[in-house]
Amino acid sequence: MTTLACTTTEPQDGFVFDPFSVEVMSNPLPFYAYLRRHHPVYYSAQYDTYFLSRFQDAWDFLSITDNTFVASESSLPAPEALRQINTGAVPDVSLDPLAPHGFQPSPVYELLRQGHGKPLRPGSIGRLADFIREVTRERLDILLPRGRFDLTQHFGGIVSASVMCHMFRIPLSEAKHVLDTVNAGSLTDPEKGGTDTAMIFERICELVEPVVRARRKEGPDGSFPLVDGMFDVALPGRGPLTDIEIAQTIGVVLIGGTETVPKIVAHGLWELAKDPQQWDTVRRDTKANAPAAFEEMIRYCGPAQWFLRTVRNPTTIGGQEVHPGQRVAYLIPSAARDELEYGADSESFRWNRENNRLINFGHGQHFCIGIHLARLEGRIMVEEFLNRVDHFDVDEANAVRYPSSFQWGWNELPIRVPIPR
Repeated sequence: MTTLACTTTEPQDGFVFDPFSVEVMSNPLPFYAYLRRHHPVYYSAQYDTYFLSRFQDAWDFLSITDNTFVASESSLPAPEALRQINTGAVPDVSLDPLAPHGFQPSPVYELLRQGHGKPLRPGSIGRLADFIREVTRERLDILLPRGRFDLTQHFGGIVSASVMCHMFRIPLSEAKHVLDTVNAGSLTDPEKGGTDTAMIFERICELVEPVVRARRKEGPDGSFPLVDGMFDVALPGRGPLTDIEIAQTIGVVLIGGTETVPKIVAHGLWELAKDPQQWDTVRRDTKANAPAAFEEMIRYCGPAQWFLRTVRNPTTIGGQEVHPGQRVAYLIPSAARDELEYGADSESFRWNRENNRLINFGHGQHFCIGIHLARLEGRIMVEEFLNRVDHFDVDEANAVRYPSSFQWGWNELPIRVPIPR
């Protein structure tokens, strides 16, 4: 039996936290601060779910990788699904046909991850640096003469989508379509919250399945490891994966690789620009300083809000027994602002903060498989932007941050820059 270091269960002060409420989706940060101080492990009876708001509790929770906690109900279920209270252990998801790989327990999850993980390892990702820098510079060549553009969509979004097109062997001319498809799939209903997971997979598979189908016809030889490795995945008790099953599995890479980094870069550059001293310091030596600055951007500006697991084996939280079927979720931006982990100024942006541990890309079994690519992309985009832009102004009146229970970030961040002479 595993024990997590937690301190409270149900609140006694009338405070209510619902990640799907309009108030929380519009601005969750004040709720997170209150949770950390007063209810670090908050129990929601309507969802039969514990929400972890402090860094160490979330870190310890994610460190448990023995199937005590599983994502078989999805790591991001819709509110109507969470309101269905389980009466016992939740069965494993289907292997044939294959349910999304993120829902799978060990060892199936790891087998699927290994099938497409080779090109996302540090050595392979490093070989993309020149391509990412070229795309970034070409994008700035187009945007800067305009004097006004969207930092999220027109800059970071197109760069990230182009990198995904390159990795998936989709024509670069399709980058805008890829970006729009991913963005549309992650929007949440501002009144009800939640995302339509089935719709997201359907749209992404429309992009990825033709790539898989064409590769199978060509004959995989290992030179396209993102796809080729999936043809050799052997899961217990079933035959080879189908094209649609492969597309669903690797499509998650396309989703994460297209949406998250642009929001971090756009928001992060804005935070940096708010403090002229930090801005000037980082710009003095962008090659040396951009990596550290981007790490702080990840911590402070990461848009993903929370992920959930369902209890599979009996465990205890703060001395209280938690039963199979109950859920536990960790609040990512809250943990990333925990004063106990990051100090008294944890709610502030400080470019050279020593971020020895970050939770924004997860930890343990489900850490983000694209973490090395995200860091490389972000560092290069920040570096190249700072090398070309002396200063910029944000058109705050037209900046858009949609209410969301999942990706709460700056969807649109229009800026003005000096037009090069």
